[in-house]
Amino acid sequence: MARLKFPPIPILAVFFLLALAMAMVVSAQSSDNNIMQAQKVLTVSEGKRLIAKAIVQMPIVQEAMKNGLVIVTKGTTTTYVAQEILNTDVPHGSFVLGRVYPEKGGNRLKTDKRINEVILVNGKQQGDLSLDEAVKMLKPGDVVIKGANALDYENKLAAGLIGSPYPSAGTSGIIIPPVIGTKAHLIIPIGLEKEIGSNLIEVVRAMQAPTATIGDDLSIILFTGNIVTEIEALRTLAGVSALHVSSGGIGGAEGSIRLLFRGSEQQVRKALEIIEDIQGEPPFVH
Repeated sequence: MARLKFPPIPILAVFFLLALAMAMVVSAQSSDNNIMQAQKVLTVSEGKRLIAKAIVQMPIVQEAMKNGLVIVTKGTTTTYVAQEILNTDVPHGSFVLGRVYPEKGGNRLKTDKRINEVILVNGKQQGDLSLDEAVKMLKPGDVVIKGANALDYENKLAAGLIGSPYPSAGTSGIIIPPVIGTKAHLIIPIGLEKEIGSNLIEVVRAMQAPTATIGDDLSIILFTGNIVTEIEALRTLAGVSALHVSSGGIGGAEGSIRLLFRGSEQQVRKALEIIEDIQGEPPFVH
């Protein structure tokens, strides 16, 4: 009787790997058949509104609203966050500290009344509690929401311009040490229009260098945390994955971004509904 000859082990391994690869290709093709995608352009102000709506829905924010402390610091993007959290109007300019205007021309904010930082304990606004007092109350699980001026999306880093000298170093100097020390959550709402084309760590080193400077002599502080751009906002609100595919435009779309987002049909349609609902958000200064 002839003996059965089995192929050597290495050949069997090759056959197994080929079969596994084919199965993965078939599975991927089947999965892609259930994927849809869409594209939308978001202006800067629309992006801010989208980010704000998502932050309010984040689980860590929801939990802190029920059983903790939430601090919303001043800024343009955080103006929208304050509006969404308080469910009330926050006049533009009343909740802003530093401002970047065109070197020549452009519109200016007109502010009659300034509003203090939004501080909530167990969801109730504490109008008589100052920012200095509030940061002393921070504990693990609490939330501080602070915008930024520069974004290094790939490395998940952000930075804020500092116009105030030591010892205050602006709002960042007040909140960053307590956030780090208490392990509270730092949420950084920042639109993709603030993505920079330089290595952010190199930028920080250059701006912090004690070099003679002509003109503005701002410094900058590096921080990280829960960075929330339009990409994270769409994932939070609709469950889609998004790609930032282009930037810019004209006729009011200057600084805008184009997003491509993918998911199930239900997820993509939900994202479209959310975006269409916020489209038409007026510029921050108009």
